[in-house]
Amino acid sequence: MPFLRALIEQAQSAWTPWITLAVIVSAIAVHGSERRLRLPSFFLAIHLVTVTVASGLSLADSKLVGDLHLVAVLTGGVAGVGAIGALVFRGLIPRLKTQVPQIVQDVAIFVAVMITLLVVASRNGFNLSSIVATSAVLTAVIGLSLQDTLGNILGGVALQTDESISVGDWIKVGDVVGRVANIHWRYTAVETRNWETVVIPNSVLLKNQVIVLGRRGGQPVQWRRWVWFNVDYRFAPPDVIRAVEKALLAEPIERVAQTPAPNVQLMDFGESWARYAVRYWLTDLAVDDPTDSVVRQRIFYALTRAGITLAIPAQALFVTKESSKRRAQKQEEIEERQRAAIEHVDLFNKLPDAERQHLAESLEYAPFTKGELLTKQGAKAHWLYIIEQGECVVRVEVDGIQREVSKLHDGDFMGEMSLFTGEKRSATVIALTEVQCWKLGRDHFRHLMQRRPEIAEEVAEVLAERQVELDRVRDNLSQEAAARKLDERRHDLADRIKSFFGIGA
Repeated sequence: MPFLRALIEQAQSAWTPWITLAVIVSAIAVHGSERRLRLPSFFLAIHLVTVTVASGLSLADSKLVGDLHLVAVLTGGVAGVGAIGALVFRGLIPRLKTQVPQIVQDVAIFVAVMITLLVVASRNGFNLSSIVATSAVLTAVIGLSLQDTLGNILGGVALQTDESISVGDWIKVGDVVGRVANIHWRYTAVETRNWETVVIPNSVLLKNQVIVLGRRGGQPVQWRRWVWFNVDYRFAPPDVIRAVEKALLAEPIERVAQTPAPNVQLMDFGESWARYAVRYWLTDLAVDDPTDSVVRQRIFYALTRAGITLAIPAQALFVTKESSKRRAQKQEEIEERQRAAIEHVDLFNKLPDAERQHLAESLEYAPFTKGELLTKQGAKAHWLYIIEQGECVVRVEVDGIQREVSKLHDGDFMGEMSLFTGEKRSATVIALTEVQCWKLGRDHFRHLMQRRPEIAEEVAEVLAERQVELDRVRDNLSQEAAARKLDERRHDLADRIKSFFGIGA
């Protein structure tokens, strides 16, 4: 078979088996980098076609065989160098946990390809003297006509080699703020938060000031943010700062760094208000405004619970006059909500209507935003919460692990043992939604207890019934055992309540 023999001879002289093997091995090693293998595969295809055609023409003693053989060798050289480059930069180096900038890879492969082409062409009788003679002229022409392009290319190489800017960095150039998506030969692509891609020539980045956001030597990537708010002069700065910082630090906020911790600063004095700022460190630079919004919600609800109002401009003019009838209607609505909240607490069912009304009037409005901490396990807090609207999750820490045990909904209450006996909180409660709460403090209940000490017995009986019922279900107690336990628990709780409120036995 003359053609098969000629094909084998042409393939051996053009290094076809070795080039094909290099491309196949590279494809197996870097199967996830299809872009890097397109060039070697393309030139390998040309190489194989050229070798096949040259083998056929060799049987006819065609003068084109030599030229085709040179083309086959050149295309094979390009395919082989490309395959080896892909194997080195995409297969071997990543396994050594080392990163080589994309432009450096491209330059290295390009230089290797050019050297290979020159060497192969020279060894196959191609005359290079004309290229050498005209190199000075070509250099001058290229330098004058492509100086901007070359500046961008060299700028891209400089940016990646000195690692001043890397893919994934958030940068600010003039009015443009975004994430570096890629550094190409000519330009750097920056993706903004508005889903825009800004193409910035590399030479511009070298000539202008570039701010890399969130980067600090030896520190995690996080960027300080400022959230401003104004408060009326009627409220002392320490009270404002204390209320807001407590809310910010009580429960972690998603994408807000815990170190450095968020803090509140008094920044300025206005005509009718003091200007404050919450400073926090953002860990995900792509989500700035949504995180600012969460922080603002924490500020608003914290100030509301503390009875501190945000300031309004001194020159604000209210054109709607609130009549005494309207004020009375609003107050009646609030009182109705307070009475409804007390009605949901079975601890107070045995109290006379007048005393329940007194407790209702003592309730304090305490709203919470989603993700806020209502109370923490082990904390001292002598008040009871009544949930008017919303949902909370109850978590108990066991062996250092937080476990969800239940959820609280509209009408539920919590903290009764802390209110009546001073016990530390037995669980952590976090708002899952916006939560409207009422709070009843120890001092408000103390006045009622001092007027009627027998309330201690009534409350102790309800608390004991609730606890023993849980024990009966959990431990499968008999009726006799449950009755004995109820009597013991009732007396114990009554003594503890009286001692806590200091009303005597």
